[in-house]
Amino acid sequence: MSGSLLKPARVRFAPSPTGHLHLGGARTALYDYLLARQTGGQFILRIEDTDRKRLVEGAEQEIMDGLRWLGLEYDEGPDVGGPFGPYRQSERKEIYQHYARQLVESGHAYYCFCSPDRLEQVRQEQQKKKEFVHYDGTCRKLDPDEAARWVATGEKHVVRFKMPKEGSTTVTDLLRGDITIENRNLDDYIIVKSDGLALYHLAAAVDDHLMQITHVFRGSEWLPTFPLHGLIHRSLGWEEPAWVHLSVFLKPSGKGKMSKREQADLMKDGYSIFVKDLQSLGYLPEAVNNWIALMGWSYDDRTEFFSLADLVEKFSLEKLNPSPAAINFTKFDHFNGLHIRSLAIDDLAKRIKPFFVERGLEPDDETLLKIAPIIQEHIGTLDEAVDFAGFFFAGGVTPAAEQLVAKGLSAAQSAEIAERALAILESLPDVCVETAEPPLRQLVEESGYSAGQVFGIMRMAITGQRVSPPLFETMEIIGRADVIFRMKAAVELLTNLPAAAE
Repeated sequence: MSGSLLKPARVRFAPSPTGHLHLGGARTALYDYLLARQTGGQFILRIEDTDRKRLVEGAEQEIMDGLRWLGLEYDEGPDVGGPFGPYRQSERKEIYQHYARQLVESGHAYYCFCSPDRLEQVRQEQQKKKEFVHYDGTCRKLDPDEAARWVATGEKHVVRFKMPKEGSTTVTDLLRGDITIENRNLDDYIIVKSDGLALYHLAAAVDDHLMQITHVFRGSEWLPTFPLHGLIHRSLGWEEPAWVHLSVFLKPSGKGKMSKREQADLMKDGYSIFVKDLQSLGYLPEAVNNWIALMGWSYDDRTEFFSLADLVEKFSLEKLNPSPAAINFTKFDHFNGLHIRSLAIDDLAKRIKPFFVERGLEPDDETLLKIAPIIQEHIGTLDEAVDFAGFFFAGGVTPAAEQLVAKGLSAAQSAEIAERALAILESLPDVCVETAEPPLRQLVEESGYSAGQVFGIMRMAITGQRVSPPLFETMEIIGRADVIFRMKAAVELLTNLPAAAE
């Protein structure tokens, strides 16, 4: 179904601020954003922070910063407001309590006064008997009026949803179709804790209804409690949103679900599953979006390069795939290279600048604009620009004499080549590519040595590196005076090597 035929969608990204924004969350947010923009709807950020014990300071801001870095601007949220606020669940406690009471009064939920010790004893007994571990329904049998009186006297309690015990419940996922569960296998889940805060099951249902959410994208880890969420909507007489449970991410090996525990090993290889890290590692948000969009969705079997605008245009619910997707960082590197090469030169120069500054260099914008086009084809991440071209701002280079000796040549032969190259450079009015390249290539032919040997000596002398941007463009940027100064220093080093002096 094309976007033009869909009604405006209202979608929400609803993370818990209990850690870093990871790839799975970013993909959910991306799909939310694409559907909202494609249909002329709204993309909402809602912070699900009712689990107060697991909150991480700064995580909420990191989520908001991460979404904006990815270009996924939301229309409503904690920091931008909107007509359906508050957008933090911790600020909606009374709203959830209202609907919890409504469920209790209608017979779809009940107060439970069982202590944690009793519940643990029941759990252990069920495990010994190899039974399905579930709440045994003790408080389900209480007289509702008597339970209400206990609540009024301040008796500690939770609220449980009263699941049907006979028949079956069918819920529908857009990717998997109808899912039918025998009710005898369903548990009476807690929907409000003893501190009065609603759990996800109730809070999400209430918020999705009140915020008029039309589609819910979320991870497939919610499939086991999917029937509960459907039943809560039905018990309150609400229309359910379209449910979309996305595929899980597997480890790069394809064996086992990707988890935060693998993060340390990934960082050793220069990768991460956290959006904040990807930014600091020099990846482009365009590449992240391109990569994660294709881990669960495809346009066709040929097209792989997508801008965010392309994804908005081409995304469709029908082409989502529920199959698990292995995280392929090699593919990610490929996409990042493609997107780096698609950037305008001034944009690339602007994006690499912070990485030079972070390494203690002082890059000027004019030089960056000259560097960007000659490194664009050679870097895979933005931070590689510093290792590749940091010498432009280092104030000089100091190669070791031994490094100036070309492979296959002696120190004396290398010194001779350096001297001849220096003489050519000193005879030129400038070191622009058009001026310097022809006579230096002629030197290669006359010397009988390879271009790799001759230019390798010059590259090390001028840049201090064996691998650098194209030599002639590099010389033009550095300028005649500095190029000659560095070549003179190289000649002196080579000449003074014991092997060359003999």
